[in-house]
Amino acid sequence: MIVGQKHMKKLSIVVFGLAIGLAMPLVSVAPAHAVAIELSVGSSLNHGRAITCGQGQRLLENRGFRHVRRVDCRGRVYIYHGTRRSGRFEVALNSRTGRVVDLRRIRW
Repeated sequence: MIVGQKHMKKLSIVVFGLAIGLAMPLVSVAPAHAVAIELSVGSSLNHGRAITCGQGQRLLENRGFRHVRRVDCRGRVYIYHGTRRSGRFEVALNSRTGRVVDLRRIRW
């Protein structure tokens, strides 16, 4: 009788441990947080290297701008229009360094 009780006690401990193990998540999931990407005049988007017109557009899209449109890609400054959050902006990038030269809110 004592051997049967010891076996049942061990079995119940194993079952209890298994139930606790299954109830706990295997992987801890980090909560999602919004990432604020700041962009201002003087921000270097390409680490000081020259950019093409298409690269400038992609760099702005990677910085949170949507519907980026190339306005003027001639000369030393490239001009783009794009939306960010709830506003529409005109962004000027230096073609030789990838730096933001001007950033202003515009109307439709």
